[in-house]
Amino acid sequence: MCGTCGCGEDSHIIYRKPGAPEKGHLHYHVHPHEHDGSEHEHGHHHHHDHDHVHSHEDEHVHSEHAHSHHPAHHDHSHETSTIRLERNIMAKNDMMAERNRGYFEALNITVLNLVSSPGSGKTSVLERTLKELAGSLDAFVIEGDQQTMLDAERIKAAGAPVIQINTGNGCHLDALMVNKAVKQLEPKKGSYLFIENVGNLVCPSLFDLGESKRVVIISVTEGADKPSKYPTMFETAQLCLINKSDLLPYVDFSIEEVKEHALRINPKLSFIVVSARSGEGFELWYDWLKGLRNA
Repeated sequence: MCGTCGCGEDSHIIYRKPGAPEKGHLHYHVHPHEHDGSEHEHGHHHHHDHDHVHSHEDEHVHSEHAHSHHPAHHDHSHETSTIRLERNIMAKNDMMAERNRGYFEALNITVLNLVSSPGSGKTSVLERTLKELAGSLDAFVIEGDQQTMLDAERIKAAGAPVIQINTGNGCHLDALMVNKAVKQLEPKKGSYLFIENVGNLVCPSLFDLGESKRVVIISVTEGADKPSKYPTMFETAQLCLINKSDLLPYVDFSIEEVKEHALRINPKLSFIVVSARSGEGFELWYDWLKGLRNA
């Protein structure tokens, strides 16, 4: 999938709404080649990316590629082509992210990209939010996981329209996945769209999805030095929810220490201490959400 993080090229992306029959799945296959020919007529959209060592724009000017075709010496340098591949992937994602952002802004949709390591409580925070704001928040959800419909089923039970993206071997969502999912989900004008990313503090930090804000969630069961270990995620976020505060009496965790680590990386980062179990701090979280619309 991704030359930046090393995801498998044979990743099989599945988009599915809870309760949808298997034959109704939309499959997005990622292949290492790109042909500009017509799409296959069997319901699958195949995008093939050709990332050759040779540059087609230079009409294969061999002197620029350091190739020698003498029978006694045939040396291929692959370092430059690898750098081109990574830049190409990120450029494509950024372009699609801007398309997403333009669409969201045109419909006045507030988009939150929720990121965290596995087990921090993203889904639990989202469940409680959707239930308690059901009458005042028109919300839609994109769920990202490598496998299963479990989180999407929980969100559906909480009362929000949801679509699940299963990334297979992929460790993050990208802007194209979000674009395809939004076309099926069809969030309403003036609504909130929550994107629950794949649990990972590394690769999701690199991929702009077209979101309005990025919210990183950390739990008190993790180390307070997490921001220093995964700086890019905290550097690119606007809000940090410190979840599972009800467990503070039972764990060795310092709220002030985690804030200190995070603020060294991102002095503008805001914090809210919450508990998805007890509801502590959720009024502040709700005020923050509503403030986005007022802003």
